[in-house]
Amino acid sequence: MSDRKIIAVIGATGAQGGGLVRAICADTEGGFAARAITRNPDSANAKALAELRAEVVEADLDDGASLEAAFSGAYAAFCMTDFWEHFSPEKEIAQATALANAAKTTGVQHVIWSTLEDTRRWVLLDDDRMPTLMGKYKVPHFDAKGESDAAFVEAGVPTTYLLTSFFWDNLIHFGMGPKPGTDGILRFKLPMGNKKLPGIAAIDIGQCAYGIFQGGNDWIGKRVGIAGDHLTGGEMASSLGDVLGKLVVYEAITPEAYRGFGFPGSEDLGNMFQFMHEFNDDFCSVRDVATSRTLNRSLQDFRSWLSVNVADIPTE
Repeated sequence: MSDRKIIAVIGATGAQGGGLVRAICADTEGGFAARAITRNPDSANAKALAELRAEVVEADLDDGASLEAAFSGAYAAFCMTDFWEHFSPEKEIAQATALANAAKTTGVQHVIWSTLEDTRRWVLLDDDRMPTLMGKYKVPHFDAKGESDAAFVEAGVPTTYLLTSFFWDNLIHFGMGPKPGTDGILRFKLPMGNKKLPGIAAIDIGQCAYGIFQGGNDWIGKRVGIAGDHLTGGEMASSLGDVLGKLVVYEAITPEAYRGFGFPGSEDLGNMFQFMHEFNDDFCSVRDVATSRTLNRSLQDFRSWLSVNVADIPTE
């Protein structure tokens, strides 16, 4: 490992970071080595990364000293936070700030910060088109990441700001797949009307990030949006039906209906879909599929992803 540049990867046992660690380890001639950062180096996922010859290092996003130790000697770092672990924008902002400061202190030469839009730049807090949540956010899990961009700017860290898209894996893990109605017909419900939804396979985020690290200085200071496809709800339903071998009907529900589903985060997600619908041109234009494919030659489109993962999508 001594002759390779180390990329420290936050979230290494998750979807985004795990994809990056695997991309680095698979490229034996790439000149990079993966340092997989995790809170639990004894987990099955961490041990699987160690078997790929990744260096596994323990650290916690709530412990700045542990992050500095984990970043020490690294050329680059992939930084991300997971709002859905704690549902706290303030905690997410504090964690992002700790990541930026650790990167600055240890002299990391290239950071990728996995971020999203601060929707309050489009929808002011007093705009009653969508409810204000937690007192000062419109889409908390977006806004906290967007607000945290400033931490990397203020720290003076050489950073690429990576804007992700809707994870198709949400159809598996977040209950967003098609469900049968009272008539037994599968219905795919989204509050997107006839607007396009940029989406991506979670594992492809890490592959795209690796392409950015390979490009080096060319990507520093840039905002890069990635997607594997831009599809309407109707187009997604059609593909789901083709691959499932069943009729799947798209039902364009309202954001209000989605906010009322009552599961943890439903209001946040209802506002998110409303933002993506009402500001669709802005949201889609920065997430260019062609650019994403230059970063990741194996980038999957929706049908390709479905063909591999369809058996894991619950439809009951």
